[in-house]
Amino acid sequence: MPLALLALAIGAFGIGTTEFVIMGLLPEVAADYGVSIPTAGFLVTGYALGVVLGAPLMTALGTRVSRKRMLMFLMGLFIAGNALSAAAPVFGVMLAGRLLASLAHGAFFGIGSVVAAELVAPGKRAGAIAMMFTGLTVANVVGVPLGTLVGQHLGWRVTFAAVAVLGVLGLLGIAGLVPERPRPAGVRVRHELAAFRKVQVLLAMAMTVLGFGGVFAAITYITPMMTDVTGFADTSVTWLLVLFGVGMVAGNLVGGRFADRALMPMLYVSLGSLSLVLALFTVTAHNKVAAAVTIALIGALGFATVPPLQKRVLDQAAAAPTLASAVNIGAFNLGNALSAWLGGLVISGGLGYTAPNWVGAALAASALALALISGALERARPATRPASAADTSGTTEQPVPASAVTVRR
Repeated sequence: MPLALLALAIGAFGIGTTEFVIMGLLPEVAADYGVSIPTAGFLVTGYALGVVLGAPLMTALGTRVSRKRMLMFLMGLFIAGNALSAAAPVFGVMLAGRLLASLAHGAFFGIGSVVAAELVAPGKRAGAIAMMFTGLTVANVVGVPLGTLVGQHLGWRVTFAAVAVLGVLGLLGIAGLVPERPRPAGVRVRHELAAFRKVQVLLAMAMTVLGFGGVFAAITYITPMMTDVTGFADTSVTWLLVLFGVGMVAGNLVGGRFADRALMPMLYVSLGSLSLVLALFTVTAHNKVAAAVTIALIGALGFATVPPLQKRVLDQAAAAPTLASAVNIGAFNLGNALSAWLGGLVISGGLGYTAPNWVGAALAASALALALISGALERARPATRPASAADTSGTTEQPVPASAVTVRR
């Protein structure tokens, strides 16, 4: 794999760390600013909102410059946002720092996915995308627990300062290792928007919202579920989340490997298995060993869908993939927010802390149904020659070859 993928993975590691580490530091941040825990929770929801809004906005702005320069600009935003968070004198400034950092998230992964795919041969593109996303998954195994530990002992500001340093390393790596390529001639926002008229692109994004939403329906409420239902101590939740992160790393690598061979079958298997495991979690949550194994499986199966879904969007929006790729990253965050809300509803309805697992199973099963519909539509359509640069509304950006579409995210 090209060294440029390492630079992208470092940036992804920093972004993944700053996204999730705040969840373990909310009590410290709330106490420091003298606000309630629910108020401090806006640092989580605000970040997610920034990702959803920032993905299309930053990507649209990026159509005017080369992808390398846009990636460097995004890492600059990320560094500035985390530095601002580390130094914020009041809560409002801290929230502004989180929003600033979040603007880089979706566009970085969206543009980075396109760059990663361009760095390798067509048959290895899903694997290259998975390699970049490995930085995000490793963040959940190393970055988040370590950042939480540092924040609890040395202060949460030290954690955000360290994340800003990670951003500097990512920026230097991109500057030195990612090749400079000219901006594709003729590419405009209207060309990128044209991808959203394609049914297959919309289906892939809907699969992203529902499939990964199924994961977060359960994981959002993992702490009360494990302590009140399974009987784990509060201190055990950290290593349970490490197990979840280990599963994410394994699932991401497996998903990338097999998505390059048989994308849609990989989606069928991973989404079907995920819905089954989430349903079983309502039972296994009552046993410590079974619950731990299930958590790892949820992480593995959930992230096994990531490289194929991202590649599915790239393939179906081949003539102008950048905006679609970035918006699909926002779709993950939209799924996270939707599933967390639905999970909270069933808990508030008195159905217990395991009820979100049923919500997750239903969401994943819905994603599987959409995948089956997408596959059926694709099989029913006569095979056609991939669109050339001259066929795509004036853009000269080269499409992802049809030979690369053998599997998925």
